[in-house]
Amino acid sequence: MKFILIALVIFFISCSGERVKPPIDRSFLDKDIPAQESWNSVVTFSDSGKIRAILYAGHIRIYPEKHETLLDSSIKIDFYDINERKTTTLTSKRGRVDDLTNDLFAIDSVVAESDSVIITTEEMMWRNKDKKIVSDKFVTILSPKEKIQGYGFESDQNLKNYVIYNITYITRRDTL
Repeated sequence: MKFILIALVIFFISCSGERVKPPIDRSFLDKDIPAQESWNSVVTFSDSGKIRAILYAGHIRIYPEKHETLLDSSIKIDFYDINERKTTTLTSKRGRVDDLTNDLFAIDSVVAESDSVIITTEEMMWRNKDKKIVSDKFVTILSPKEKIQGYGFESDQNLKNYVIYNITYITRRDTL
């Protein structure tokens, strides 16, 4: 009986203490929280019922107020031609999509590869309006015939027709 009485006294004393409210961080903004998140995602893009691209991403975060989608944990995009044949694969560590223009920015260790050309750079953009791959950064292009390095680059998404605007190095592949 004494034990129950002592337990009740301790219980009431501990319950009557001042309540502690946790601090609230008011600097945190709602727009910093993604509206949607997805992990280990596969997103298929089609046009008129035909597959145009498939995106693989480890983590996707969508921010409607900022009109952007952030991609991390290594991304890979397979591009397809009108006959649904894979023509190009673009990989990078992370990326960003402008949700107003649907332009994709591949960032950090970017590699674009077709059956005959490999392009490496630190940042590249796939421009939705004309389906071009562009960069204003330093790029290296390896083709069966040559190695070209320089600044500023533009190509069709199949990597068939490309231009480097400021060439700094060029050599034939048979001399490598």
